[in-house]
Formats: sequence, C-alpha cells, structure tokens
Amino acid sequence: MIKKLVPRLLIFFIGIPAVVALVLLLPWYNHLALNMAVIAVSSAGAVEFSLMLGKKGFKIAAVEAAILGALSPLSMMLSVSFGVSSQLTPAFFIIGASWLLASVIFYRGGGNGGGDNSDFSGVLYRLAAGFSVLLYPGLFLSWIIRMSLFKHSVVVILLFILTVMANDSAAWAFGMLFGKGNRGIIPASPNKSVAGFAGGLLASVAVCAAAVYLIPSVFEPDKLPRLPGGLLLGFFSGIAVTLGDLAESAIKRCCAVKDSGFLIPGRGGVLDSIDSIAFTAPVFFILYRFFF
Repeated sequence: MIKKLVPRLLIFFIGIPAVVALVLLLPWYNHLALNMAVIAVSSAGAVEFSLMLGKKGFKIAAVEAAILGALSPLSMMLSVSFGVSSQLTPAFFIIGASWLLASVIFYRGGGNGGGDNSDFSGVLYRLAAGFSVLLYPGLFLSWIIRMSLFKHSVVVILLFILTVMANDSAAWAFGMLFGKGNRGIIPASPNKSVAGFAGGLLASVAVCAAAVYLIPSVFEPDKLPRLPGGLLLGFFSGIAVTLGDLAESAIKRCCAVKDSGFLIPGRGGVLDSIDSIAFTAPVFFILYRFFF
C-alpha cells in the first residue's frame, strides 16, 4: 500500500501543480505551452504503445511511432495556437496514413518475425502497428488542445483534469477501504473493485456538480439547466475515466507486460498515467460543448 501511495502523493504535489501552472501562468497563444506538452506526451505514449505491440509481432520503428503519435496533436496545435486551417488535422492524418501505405512497398523481411524478402506476409502487422500508434494516444489527447478554444478555457481545462484525477484518487481510496469481496468482476483488471468504480464515478460527478454551482458563469445552459448538465458531464466523464484505464489494462495483459514503460517512477510508463486522460478528453469536450 505504501509503495502505491508514494507515487500518488508525488503526482499530487508535483505533477498536478506543474500542469496547473502551465494552464494558469502560460495561457498565451491559446495555451501553447500546454499544447506542446500534450504533443510530447502523445509522442512518448505512442512509442510505448509500439513497444508493447512489438511483443506480439506488430512491429514499427520507435522513431516512426514517435512521429506518427505526434501528428494529430501537432496539427491541432498549429490550428488552435497559430490559426492555421482546421483542415490541417485530416491532412496530417492522411500524410501519416500515406506514409504507412507507401512504405510497405519497400518492406523487407517476411512474416511476423523474419524470412526471405519475397515474403510480404508481415506487411499487415506493420500496417496494424502503424495505424494503431497514429490513432492512440495522439488523436484522443488532441481534444485537450481543442479545449483551448473555449471562452473559459482555463477553467474548463482545469475542471477536466480535476474530474479525471479525482476519479482516479477516489477509485483507489474506495477500493482500498471497501473493495474487499467485490473485486475480480472485470477480467482485464481483476484488482479493480466495484466499490472503487462507484467511488471514482461519484467523485467525478461531485466535482462537475460543484463547479457548476460555484462558477455558474462558465456553464451557460443550452440543452439542459446547469445542474443536470453538470451531473451528466461528470457521470459520463467518470465512466470514460474507468474505461480508459481498463482498455489499457487489457492491452497490457495481451502483451504480457505489467507497465507500459518505466519513465515515471512508481507509476510505470507515460501511457499508464494518461490512459484515462486520453479516453476522457473527447467525451468531456463534446459533452461540455453540448450542454453549455
């Protein structure tokens, strides 16, 4: 328990304040500093994802993975922070996809692990790995950059981060306190408990409901009154947080790895820390825009 508590406290006292500082102190060019950080994290996460896929034979070079993982958030940053055409995002995606498709022309090494040069059976493994890192986590995280366009972007981004972090912390605490006897429900992550899921979901709902009550000017009602909109925003975002965590757990189990990497002491890799953030970003963005 202590081993897990220490990294959580480090993230709480160092990681979260660093992100908050980026949002509050460097808002210029629609949060350019934060957007650049998102690009770096997306690129690192894509490399980790590619290394996990490589354990199952779906191989792509780490340099390629880094570039492909950065394309979506980079195009979004150029659009949001520098006013480049919004068509840049699909254009960058097409460039990445075109590279993957064109590069197989020069594919060497047959099958899923070697062979003579005339055997192209490994082409599909390369394409599968390439398109995977092109999509995840970069395409998901690019929605955080889109939040910079909101009128009250500082509050919205910070609320998004708090919604995810509160869910993660409450899920861990509720699981430790009340999880005995209700674990093992989901095969992808047997240690997760129903109590932890409920506690995390409650925390996300509470955070969004409190924000609607305390800062009403940021939540101008559109489809629903403020409070129901805030409750639904927290509810569905809370579900997305859990799904993001479980999805990465399933991938790690398939690849027979405990952590996605080792860059973050006590937490594992980059993907281990951003899986829920990435999965929740588009859900939070779309619902906030829809309700408010």
